[in-house]
Amino acid sequence: MIKYIPVILMGILLVSCGKKTVPAKTEEPAKPAVVKPIKTPVPKVITVNDNAARKSAEGRLYYDLEGKRYWKNKKDGKYYLYHKGMFENKDFQKR
Repeated sequence: MIKYIPVILMGILLVSCGKKTVPAKTEEPAKPAVVKPIKTPVPKVITVNDNAARKSAEGRLYYDLEGKRYWKNKKDGKYYLYHKGMFENKDFQKR
């Protein structure tokens, strides 16, 4: 029987080394919630006092609001959001 003790110990050693416990799912740290910034609507037309507006090098009045540039219409006195064809219109040109 003493002869079998080393064999039994080797068997126990092999069996115990083969039973490693590994978690099925690893826990991930909680991610902070992503908050999207609220986009405010951009008005196409605004009314501004001419004292608050600035003059360009050509003499036209403009007003900057939240990174957008508005140009004064000479016909109705309102400021319109910039678009490509506006300077061809006589109402936006310098008088």
